[in-house]
Amino acid sequence: MRLDQAVSRLFGLSRTAAATLVESGDALVDGVPRPKSDKVTAGAWLEVTLPSPAAAAPAPVAEPVHGLGIIYSDDDIVVVDKPVGVAAHPSPGWTGPTVVGGLAAMGQNVATSGAAERQGVVHRLDVGTTGIMVVAKSEMAYSVLKRAFKEREVDKRYHAVVQGHLDPLRGTIDAPIDRHPTADYKFAVMSAGKPSVTHYDTVEAFRAASLVDVKLETGRTHQIRVHFSALRHPCVGDLQYGADPTLAARLRLGRQWLHARELSFLHPRTHDEVRFVSDYPDDLKHALSVLQDAS
Repeated sequence: MRLDQAVSRLFGLSRTAAATLVESGDALVDGVPRPKSDKVTAGAWLEVTLPSPAAAAPAPVAEPVHGLGIIYSDDDIVVVDKPVGVAAHPSPGWTGPTVVGGLAAMGQNVATSGAAERQGVVHRLDVGTTGIMVVAKSEMAYSVLKRAFKEREVDKRYHAVVQGHLDPLRGTIDAPIDRHPTADYKFAVMSAGKPSVTHYDTVEAFRAASLVDVKLETGRTHQIRVHFSALRHPCVGDLQYGADPTLAARLRLGRQWLHARELSFLHPRTHDEVRFVSDYPDDLKHALSVLQDAS
């Protein structure tokens, strides 16, 4: 395989970071610097000088988060309705509000399992994606829910408005996803990526776009956005993944039209099925109304 790909896989680096290492001469093959596109073979001696560790993610800070609502809470779980512009947990480079910080400000104690900055977090939503999230409050719930998400036992349904009309109107997108080979903070359909499966069903077709119900079988970062972009039907407003900026401006959308609509799973303590639904926020309602009026 290519040298930059080998360095990426062996050391758990992004493809971009691996390429930067190779280009700076910090990856030697049999003692000699090589171009990043050179192939490496079995038996070669690969010597890599890793950069200094990145700064650790900051610890959560208890601060009120405008628009963050609690849908349900008990001793084991808290289900929230996440507004736009809020991250699930702190991370390097993110200085905005977080779900865990907002919960702390509300007096909600979450599980201590997981990395310090993401304690209790068993799944995430993008900063620009709104809707349902569940956070574990007990250690038992954290373990049970982490396993349930890993084993695909949680029913996650999203609503998205994508550009154009899908053909077929109902279908499955089965395409592996990995980090984008050249752009940081983006992902792409890549042959060497992780298996990723998205099921969709068209709910309503408009003149310029379609409202689709999406069921995730896997949960890769940016999965819905990447899969529909790969079909040339990006989420409306998702300029990062190729959406039409003119349409986004007409709909007054400053982010992707994507909403975590419904979440259902077996309660970690009672084992009863629980189901939670989130209404569209105002910006998505407005965009949908404009599309409906124009059709």
